[in-house]
Order: sequence, then C-alpha cells, then structure tokens
Amino acid sequence: MTGQKGRWPKVDHGGGVEDAALLILDWLAEQGVNAMLRVDAERLTEGRPSWTFVASGGLLSTGMRADGSSAEVCLSLAVARLRELGVDVPY
Repeated sequence: MTGQKGRWPKVDHGGGVEDAALLILDWLAEQGVNAMLRVDAERLTEGRPSWTFVASGGLLSTGMRADGSSAEVCLSLAVARLRELGVDVPY
C-alpha cells in the first residue's frame, strides 16, 4: 500500500513487464512449473544483478535460473532460457 488513504497504487494495464510477468507465471503454473520472480536489495547495493527468475518441475527436466539488472532484463533472459529448454512460452 502507498500509505496514502489506504489505497493501492493504480497499475498501467497498457502493457509492460508487470503484465508479461504475471501472464508468464500464470501460464507456467498451468503447465505444472513452479516459478518465481524475485528482487534482492542486498545484491542491488553490492552492484550485482538484483533480479532473479527461477523455475522447476512440470515441463522442465531440470531447474533453471536467470539473473538480471532489471525486471525486464531478467524476464527476457528467463523466457529465452525456458525456450532453450523446450518450454515454448507463448508471450
């Protein structure tokens, strides 16, 4: 919450990484794949890539991980890696 009148901030539903991430995570879950997108503040302060995407199970014969300096970069790397592993992410 924003702390202003107890309201959640408005989301731009016109597109962006937020929409793509949710669609990808929902689709992966439907395929039996466990997945998450996470940010690590400690790694950010150390100058390391702070965003991590991990997935395992379902269509994946082995787990996978992708790290990036932003949510967009991380998600892009993750989708590319999933496709390399034979998971045809439709987004």
